[in-house]
Amino acid sequence: MVGLRPSDIPPTPVVKFIGAGTAACIADLFTFPLDTAKVRLQVRACIQGESTAANGIRYKGVFGTIGTIVKTEGPKSLYNGLVAGLQRQMSFASIRIGLYDTVKLYYTNGKETGIVSRILAGCTTGALAVTIAQPTDVVKVRFQAQVNLKGVKRRYNGTMDAYKTIARQEGMKGLWKGTFPNVTRNAIVNCTELVTYDLIKESLLQYKLMTDNLPCHFVSAFGAGFCTTVIASPVDVVKTRYMNSPPGQYKSAINCAWTMLTKEGPTAFYKGFVPSFLRLGSWNVVMFVSYEQLKRAMMKSRQRVEYAV
Repeated sequence: MVGLRPSDIPPTPVVKFIGAGTAACIADLFTFPLDTAKVRLQVRACIQGESTAANGIRYKGVFGTIGTIVKTEGPKSLYNGLVAGLQRQMSFASIRIGLYDTVKLYYTNGKETGIVSRILAGCTTGALAVTIAQPTDVVKVRFQAQVNLKGVKRRYNGTMDAYKTIARQEGMKGLWKGTFPNVTRNAIVNCTELVTYDLIKESLLQYKLMTDNLPCHFVSAFGAGFCTTVIASPVDVVKTRYMNSPPGQYKSAINCAWTMLTKEGPTAFYKGFVPSFLRLGSWNVVMFVSYEQLKRAMMKSRQRVEYAV
């Protein structure tokens, strides 16, 4: 990312690729319960209508939702879909974050980077990453929305069973269900997240408000998380609802959005905003701080190896 001191050797694309995927997995391990709470709040109307057993469950607020899940389903349910989530991050974050600088340089032909090239790079890597990693996202969301209660039939018994069941019952297109809203969401998220982080960090260093260290990375990541949540929440809610819906409930993602608007009003698009921000804000902090440290550690290791040779 921007802001490395001139004395620092720029990390290679491979270092960024591996570092981004690893850092994203670390961030998921820390923030996954918040993500699960966000999904439950976004689809609670659907969950509470699934069965008599689930009908008595009420989710209210992020911490209230986490408490309800722990009380009714056990602590392990907070990590439903974690395997698919880690698979998603290794294939998704590696591309959208790890290749961002490389694509950014491609659009500028190595010249000075402007806001337009940053936006184009963010949209490009975000859309590409989703297209490849979409099946992992579908499985993750469905596991997080799945209620583990007696009297409620489990949709899937495991991660691989979910991939197989979806492909068998809905065809291969079922694994790419919601690709359009997800591409839209992640192009927006990736663009906002990376460009905002880039600009905040660059400004802090340019005006010498901070040095290129952990506090700078923390502030930049927190700001990026807030801006991203505000802009991406409506698309995120539609994406989650549509991917978790049974076949035939919605004709398309646009139909899903229209149904939400007409039946629940505009506020439906910001359901789960607080957990979204808590999750995305904390995820950004953990991910970017880990990413910066991993890049430096990997580059130092590389330099030691080259020096030894």
